[in-house]
Amino acid sequence: MVFSSYLFIFYFLPLSLVLYYLAPQRGRHLLLTVLSYIFYGWVNPWFVVLMFASSTVDYIAGLVVSGDLGRSWKEPPPYLIKGGPRTRFQKGAMIASVASNLALLGFFKYFNFGVENYNSLVAALGLSHLGVEDMIRITLPLGISFYTFQSMSYAIDVYRGEARPIRNFIDFLCFVAMYPQLVAGPIVRFQEVSEQLRERSHTAEKFARGVAFFACGLAKKTLLANPCGKIADLCFDAGSIGWLDSWLGLISYSFQIYFDFSGYSDMAVGLGLMLGFVFCKNFDSPYKSMSITEFWRRWHLSLSILLRDYLYIPLGGNRKGEARTYANLATVMLLGGLWHGASWNFVIWGGIHGGMLALERLQGKTSLYHRLPGFVRVALTFGIVSLAWVFFRATDLHASLGYIKSLFGGGAVDANARLLDGLIYQPYYVISLVLAGVIVWCAPQAWDFTRRLSWARATWCLAIMMVAIATTVTQAYNPFIYFIF
Repeated sequence: MVFSSYLFIFYFLPLSLVLYYLAPQRGRHLLLTVLSYIFYGWVNPWFVVLMFASSTVDYIAGLVVSGDLGRSWKEPPPYLIKGGPRTRFQKGAMIASVASNLALLGFFKYFNFGVENYNSLVAALGLSHLGVEDMIRITLPLGISFYTFQSMSYAIDVYRGEARPIRNFIDFLCFVAMYPQLVAGPIVRFQEVSEQLRERSHTAEKFARGVAFFACGLAKKTLLANPCGKIADLCFDAGSIGWLDSWLGLISYSFQIYFDFSGYSDMAVGLGLMLGFVFCKNFDSPYKSMSITEFWRRWHLSLSILLRDYLYIPLGGNRKGEARTYANLATVMLLGGLWHGASWNFVIWGGIHGGMLALERLQGKTSLYHRLPGFVRVALTFGIVSLAWVFFRATDLHASLGYIKSLFGGGAVDANARLLDGLIYQPYYVISLVLAGVIVWCAPQAWDFTRRLSWARATWCLAIMMVAIATTVTQAYNPFIYFIF
């Protein structure tokens, strides 16, 4: 089930809100958990079993790590002392949580990738008879990259003394499964919502801002991401394409992935506010960045912070010498690329960003073109990010290199390529693309726009939501890019 669907907007969302506010306060987390499991298991109910098992392991691990297992529940759960000693059982429970989540992620996300690469290797060595039968294909559960990291953060935060353990099993299941941010983020760390799970406010102002957030996100998704995505699909899937059409397709994809994911994040934050939760900001106008370093301070903030706190810093960060710092940067970005997908394309994408971050660190965390005017730096950063997106969008390495070749006029263009112009230069698509650019570089962020809702802003949000809903009902093309991650 997706947020921009007829089923969610007209049935699931109204029903869930009515039931939530009619339910007694003590039963709201149980209701929200059940609703979230229905939401997640709508396509494949077996995915729910996997998430429940992962949540159970992490819940028990949190109790063991904190030493709260068997303690009298009349006393509040304790914080562990930051930097204090930990017993073997505490360390073992934390390791069990991390290992079980990584094992789930590794098996379901990378099994097929591993088998394919192993078969390719033995075939190249002339040992095809040692290949693995490829009869079994593992289906990737939706959002597994998000909820495993989120659930794993609980045991780590408790172990570090950054959060108190949660004793109520239903509350923990609610934290992991909460449908607003379950399948595509933002990745909510336990320490960010632990107190909200114990107590939070429900106000008209918070609910109204949530509706406005949802309206902005839905408009981004249906009115901008979808038409830009249609252009990108036509260009990337074309067998023969000229350089101008190639750039149009690449820019369209850059806009699609931004509005698709930031739109989903806005809807998730809005839904959280309707339920009384305040989630973290996930995007901060990333295409206004003047360097790749700045881009990663603005793009997918919840993932960037998670990679920093749970990977970069534990690896040593920048505390163990210059060479180690660059190695840590490269490692984090390569793993970050692989986290997005089981493909060498994603590894290359991570390597490009890791290499740029390392080069900019040599410059004092400024861009290689930091002496140029601001608008030129923004344009160059956008160009580098967009070129890296080729590896994100193309089906494989061969297709990626072919598309990059066409961007610089090196691809063969046959007469049939002219037919593409009649599809991608339709007024609706051109206007959508121009509007996307205006909003990316000139419009205020939804986070700031909805902070203080005047009657004019509220009316505007309701108007664009009505247009977006009408478009949603009539559109046949409605993918969500980050669902596959």
